Amino acid sequence: MSQVPAATRALRVLRFLASQPDPVALDRISRACDLPRSTAYHLINAMIAEGFVVHLEDERRYGLGLAAFEVGSGFARQEPLQRIARRPLAALVDRTGYGGHLAVLHGRDVLYVLEERAPGRPPLVTDVGVRLPAHLTASGRAILMALPSNQVRALYPDRSAFVDRVGTGPTSLVALRTVLSEARQRGHAVEDGEVTAGLASVAAPVLDHNAHPVAAVALTFPVAAVALTFPHGTATDAAAVGVRTLAAALSRRLGG
Repeated sequence: MSQVPAATRALRVLRFLASQPDPVALDRISRACDLPRSTAYHLINAMIAEGFVVHLEDERRYGLGLAAFEVGSGFARQEPLQRIARRPLAALVDRTGYGGHLAVLHGRDVLYVLEERAPGRPPLVTDVGVRLPAHLTASGRAILMALPSNQVRALYPDRSAFVDRVGTGPTSLVALRTVLSEARQRGHAVEDGEVTAGLASVAAPVLDHNAHPVAAVALTFPVAAVALTFPHGTATDAAAVGVRTLAAALSRRLGG
């Protein structure tokens, strides 16, 4: 990377701007990206010329441009995470005989973007395109457990944020934090009958290069079909090991 310092600096600036809720001043970009002010100025102007940054002259601030949006849209169109996950998820489903899925966080819901059904198993509610409350699902809890606590608090500011599905699951931020703390301790999230009676799930988060959870890998199975116990909040069956291993492999592919 030392051979292309300009590219490295430009990407550093883009990453910083993408992490900000609003456009920022040049001095702040310079400090955050560890760049001399003159270097930041010339770099920003080059990025403005290419459409990756816009200058809000009245505010004397800089924000992401249309070209940056196009790059993000291209990522969504290509669905790289689904492509990377499809084969190993199918292999995990074949090994365990449990249904597998990949989900992403969308507000307070999880959105299922990949589904692999186990042969002979009934269809699940977690089909592609389905949304479910994140705090009730193993997939959602896996993502939430990897988020900063202040972000979780922002998602669940009061009891009205906790949707009830079958009468079980956390109904307050305190209860949710307990669930997430237990998930972090065991290394994966669990859910038992809180989405569909008689079905349980285990899930683990997929992390990007910033250690931010971008998705979760999960397996779902009939509780009666397997002898699962969770002593002291720990699951020892092959499903838990499988989702943790696959999530770690996908994280490495994403630079996590």
